[in-house]
Amino acid sequence: MTEPAPRSRRKRMTGKERREQLLEIGRTLFAERGLDGTSVEEIAAAAGVSKPVVYEHFGGKEGLYAVVVDREFERLLRLVADALMAGTHYRQKLEKAALALLEYIEESSDGFRILVRDSHGGTGTGSFASLLSEIASQVEHVLAKEFDRHGYDDKHAPMYAQMLVGMVALTGQWWLDVRKPKREEVAAHVVNLAWNGLSGLEPRPTLDPRRRHKERERLKRLREKEAAKAEKAQRKARRDQPADAPAPADHPFGTAPGPSY
Repeated sequence: MTEPAPRSRRKRMTGKERREQLLEIGRTLFAERGLDGTSVEEIAAAAGVSKPVVYEHFGGKEGLYAVVVDREFERLLRLVADALMAGTHYRQKLEKAALALLEYIEESSDGFRILVRDSHGGTGTGSFASLLSEIASQVEHVLAKEFDRHGYDDKHAPMYAQMLVGMVALTGQWWLDVRKPKREEVAAHVVNLAWNGLSGLEPRPTLDPRRRHKERERLKRLREKEAAKAEKAQRKARRDQPADAPAPADHPFGTAPGPSY
């Protein structure tokens, strides 16, 4: 078996390479143990360097933690902002933004675990709440345009933006550990609630507009079939009703409501 090269013969890392190595190691340890649970000694040992090297690059674990948080903060914010810009229809914008967050959680779980922790007071970095506020400000502009287009008062856009972002973020925190169902299905259900509301939920939500159209057509045919069946039953009941029977009482609220999708 080939013996490992002596330390003196190993390729030395450049300052930039060493910095990136320490950031990656710190990211993993902070996600697992948090800032307070991680020591400079552990970071240095995992990197195969002495403690002074960590201090040289970051001034200590707080400095390293601050850079890790800032990087993850900017990455997630950029992903969601790009998703909002990419969509053409407003529902599609919401779908892409929800999916972007879930993709980040799935592919950068360590980064998300760090972000959802309260930032350490001594780091000077933003908290998860401030990140959500930044994202909400992006959503606010999208909602304001949609509200204006429909004649709604756009002064409520900031409040609705906070509601939407909070819903998606909390769902993401839950999904971080359960990982079921798949992210596309989770995004479809989130948008189903956000777009349609509880009273108009789609039975089979999907991110595919063609499948959504087919589902709407299926439901339309089903409602037409149910209405025709009910009308047939009413005609039969009228035929079978004795001539001297009293007329049926009207429904107290008009026509009884059918299933709403």
